[in-house]
Amino acid sequence: MKKLALILTLLASCSTWAQGDIEAGKQKSATCTACHGQEGNSTLTQYPNLAGQHAGYLEKQINEFKLGMQTQGKQGRMDPVMGAMAMGVDEQGAKDIAAYYASLPMADNTTPEESIPEGKALYLAGDMERGITACVACHGPRGNGTSLSGFPKISGQHSDYVKAQLEKFRAGDRANDMNGMMRDIAKKLTDEDITTLSKYVGGLH
Repeated sequence: MKKLALILTLLASCSTWAQGDIEAGKQKSATCTACHGQEGNSTLTQYPNLAGQHAGYLEKQINEFKLGMQTQGKQGRMDPVMGAMAMGVDEQGAKDIAAYYASLPMADNTTPEESIPEGKALYLAGDMERGITACVACHGPRGNGTSLSGFPKISGQHSDYVKAQLEKFRAGDRANDMNGMMRDIAKKLTDEDITTLSKYVGGLH
């Protein structure tokens, strides 16, 4: 019994250590506010809202920005600005910052009325003739994704940012997607598809 209790205690300790510290993350995220806002909701639409995003996804992106910088874009996710920022973040810091932003509520966003019919059809059903998988399959009916699978929350996100990321996936400039799934889908999207989807997902929540 003593051995079992010790094992359970160690497991609990490891679990706690592996998680980020929200208060520590708040302090460590001070330099992030210039682009991502005081509470993770950016007023600059080319930068993503981080508030409410899955902690595991945020942690992964921080580490991959760092990897992109270390490998000069051969691995990870390459971005000169974020790469430079991530270089100063250690493993625990990434967990703490991710935990902090995940704890915050994402600001409300809306979907333009004109984007709803086509956006809804493409998001929920895809396009079988063109081999486009429905977005709902991974990101869910409300665009919340799933933390366990690593699919990010996209509802409430700025359309300018979503559009830029879809274009990067389509061009292959962003290549840190799981099994190349986003690249496979994005390369089949037209400019009109990308504009429609990027506007549609903003109001899913």
